[in-house]
Amino acid sequence: MKNRSILRCTLLAIAAPLAILAAPVHAQDVLKIGVNGVMSGEAASWGLVNKYCAETTADVYNAKGGVDIGGKKYKIEIVALDDKNDPKLSVSNAEKLTSEGIKYIIGPNIDTTALAVKPVVERAKAMNFPYAFAKELYSPPANASVLGMVASYQVGPIMYDYLKTKKGVKSIAFLARNESDSKNQQQEGVEAAKKLGLTITADKDTYEPGTKDFMPVLTKIIKTKPDAIVLSGVAPADAPLLNKAARDLGFKGSLSTETAQDSKILAQVAGAKANGFLSVGGASTPEIQSDAMKAYIEAYKKRVGEWNDEAGTKVYALELIIAVLQKNPAAINDVEVFKKEMETFSMVNPFVKDGKTKLEFTGKADFGRRSQVGVPLVVNEFQDKDFKTLFVGTIKN
Repeated sequence: MKNRSILRCTLLAIAAPLAILAAPVHAQDVLKIGVNGVMSGEAASWGLVNKYCAETTADVYNAKGGVDIGGKKYKIEIVALDDKNDPKLSVSNAEKLTSEGIKYIIGPNIDTTALAVKPVVERAKAMNFPYAFAKELYSPPANASVLGMVASYQVGPIMYDYLKTKKGVKSIAFLARNESDSKNQQQEGVEAAKKLGLTITADKDTYEPGTKDFMPVLTKIIKTKPDAIVLSGVAPADAPLLNKAARDLGFKGSLSTETAQDSKILAQVAGAKANGFLSVGGASTPEIQSDAMKAYIEAYKKRVGEWNDEAGTKVYALELIIAVLQKNPAAINDVEVFKKEMETFSMVNPFVKDGKTKLEFTGKADFGRRSQVGVPLVVNEFQDKDFKTLFVGTIKN
């Protein structure tokens, strides 16, 4: 009997810690964020930088135990899908992401893909943050998309005015990739240039996606004798080839685009022949970077291996999503709450060093509602392997 008591006590002693080990552990709440964009092909850097920025933001918060929303700590999980610049694949990606219950999606990057996913996002009662410029995405009755950057028709007139007043440009030609979004940017650019009194020497010339030899199309453009050539909607892989071809053909004028570019690709492919090329810059120039931005850059480099200039713009989308969710946690599962907050939301921009610049939703002047992330407007000039900041501004409501 005594031996049985000893055995029973021994078994209880063994079972106790096992019971503790077997007790259910409360899993940390997860905030899933989707990224749907072009991550391969000529425009790959646009979608990849979206992905890298979202993942870096997740790294920063998760390293601190997650993001605090309504008194709960959420681990941020990024679900990124490559749409290969194909509208059908972009729709499939959007359906997959929303079927997983994801309410907030960053991307797509191109007008055709962003317009294709619009009904999917609306039906799923989700929201997306495209880097595409079609106004029908952001103007009523549409209300599920928020523009993540400065649009071509917002920065274009500023660039052309700079070329006119500072570079003495009197005539200008426009060349676009033969895709709807690039051609739309071309048309909008032409109208803006006309309003500034510039002479348009070419307004409908295009090249096919996948083109590697730009000599024929640029020969035609240069024969019209423009002082400047605008590369409407040019992809980062095409820009250096176009710059190089223009200079090889003897063009001495200005070259510019209203899209974000990659300095490393420009330097590798075009080198000094890209000097003077104007483009939209990342919204975090060294002159305005806060300590938080500098820390983010180091975290980005740790993940990616290098800093990409346009990441200075794309850092903003997820940071702003998180800030709105923190202000009103009900928006985690209800995008209508998020939309209501957008109208009045304002916070100190954590990435600008003065501590006074506000980060809010803008775009009312262009879209009739606040449906744009209010990132700083930056114009860069490529010079000696890197970008130099020409000027920094803001988009007003």
